[in-house]
Amino acid sequence: MPTVTISHTVSLPDPVKIARFLKAPELGPRVLFFSGGTALRDLSKELVRYTHNSTHLITPFDSGGSSAKLRTTFKMLAVGDLRNRLMALADRSLHGNHQIYNLFAHRLPKDLEHDELMALLATMIEGRDPLVADVPDPMRKIIRSHLKFFRKAMATTDFDLRGASIGNLILAGGFFNYNRQIDPVIYMFTMLVKARGTVRPIINKDLTLVSEMADGTLLAGQHLLTGKEAGPIAQPVKRVYLSDNQQDLRPVQVNVRRKVKEQIRAAELICYPIGSFYSSLVANLLPMGVGDAISKAQCPKVFIPNPAGDPEQFGLGLGDSVRRLMEYLRASCTKPRPTQSLLNFVLLDRNKDYQAPLNLKQIEAMGISVIEADLRNLEKLPYFDEQAVIEHLLSLA
Repeated sequence: MPTVTISHTVSLPDPVKIARFLKAPELGPRVLFFSGGTALRDLSKELVRYTHNSTHLITPFDSGGSSAKLRTTFKMLAVGDLRNRLMALADRSLHGNHQIYNLFAHRLPKDLEHDELMALLATMIEGRDPLVADVPDPMRKIIRSHLKFFRKAMATTDFDLRGASIGNLILAGGFFNYNRQIDPVIYMFTMLVKARGTVRPIINKDLTLVSEMADGTLLAGQHLLTGKEAGPIAQPVKRVYLSDNQQDLRPVQVNVRRKVKEQIRAAELICYPIGSFYSSLVANLLPMGVGDAISKAQCPKVFIPNPAGDPEQFGLGLGDSVRRLMEYLRASCTKPRPTQSLLNFVLLDRNKDYQAPLNLKQIEAMGISVIEADLRNLEKLPYFDEQAVIEHLLSLA
């Protein structure tokens, strides 16, 4: 079939497009996010009003909290961010989804002994716990079954149940049931909660995110970079890469999966969104081939930088962030790709509350257009208004 390239001018936000998306979100654009963590959770909840066709590629390298215990004990990828995004995209009008959300968000107490926690887990498996009992069938039976698989897997380990996320345990149980494959588990829960979008890990491997700091120090694990568990970093990040584990810190190269490449190439809009710069965004770009797939996607590519305050961007101005993003995009390509095939727009709040230096002229000199818009929500400062971000973003699709 013949193909042609068409360029046109759009208003931002485009009221006609937005009205069309709101009227028929099931026909909304295929917008793809490279994401992780919780920064995009509220935006994802709002996004389902506009499109049911979004794709969320999530980093599986979280090494903190409940995910860290699972990863250390079972040598598996992190499932917490996958769980969060699935529930953010779930159809909130569907009967039973509110109860499922409550169960998935529940954590076991931190002040009970192991035998007491095992007894609580048993009541959930038997369906006697009120949170499980409230979930309608068939989801209740699946949840009980997955928790049973998890209990069986942990029987020969010293896994600590204190503070464990029930949602993570349910997904982990499914992971063990499906021969340590996460895709069937995600697909099942996507169908059961009618998630209005697709969620996938960028890779299905248990790897460690390593940060090399300016003085050569190596931080093994995402949790040491984010500032949430170990305090904020006190020097700039020189580079991040993947290693096999937290003991062997030699870089390893992994290739992005074919099915993920296909989803990237099929996108009608690609977004590098707000969120922790290295651990949520750049980590997604580390597998080889991601940049190639992005370059082949015939659609706009947009970077939405964080407002000032991301601890991972110590010493990194706005212009530096754009240049650093481009470095990782190019590094994930198997051959040189032009800038315009990897990044077209930087969407900024017009109030310019970003870390200096901004270097807007230097960004534009790279062939990247800077879009300034009113993205603030005065009640949520320093966070952006989700509706404003979505409507400006989707107007480019």
